[in-house]
Amino acid sequence: MKPGEKALVIGGGPIGVLVALVAQHDGADVVVTEVNPFRVALMQRLGLKVVNPRETNVLEFVNDWTGGEGADLAFEVSGTAPGAEIMTEVVRPKGRIVIVSVYAMKPAVNLYRFFARELSLIGVRLYGPQDFERAIDLAASGKLPLAEVITAVEPMDRIQEVFTGLTSGGPAMKVLIEI
Repeated sequence: MKPGEKALVIGGGPIGVLVALVAQHDGADVVVTEVNPFRVALMQRLGLKVVNPRETNVLEFVNDWTGGEGADLAFEVSGTAPGAEIMTEVVRPKGRIVIVSVYAMKPAVNLYRFFARELSLIGVRLYGPQDFERAIDLAASGKLPLAEVITAVEPMDRIQEVFTGLTSGGPAMKVLIEI
């Protein structure tokens, strides 16, 4: 990313919020889409702009935000069919889409938009040594509010309850399991 680029992060879970914080730290103008009210409020407290797609038409929002150009970059972090569907709609011609999600089912993707807008698609799965070094440096610098992303630390014997709460959309962002 280049400073000043407009980046839309689709999905504001733990990975999405970290992507957004790093992008913002690197100088991007970032907006996150998220439906969970707890996570929306948490990200707003962290200084991120957030749009709830259940309340706001994301495509119209992006068009207003970018003056009709489209985002320079979209990170698809939701792993949902609606996230995969909107990612090709919100980026500008020659824009970039980064797939961070793992999908449980094959999503429908508008490949015509890739052709017509000459979009670039980047998939990320593994981290290299330089990624770990950068993450460690950023965490050690204290420049990102990482402690606030951790909403709970729970003992191992509560793991089932933790996963049940997370999958039901409860009030959590990142829950650590103490072993």
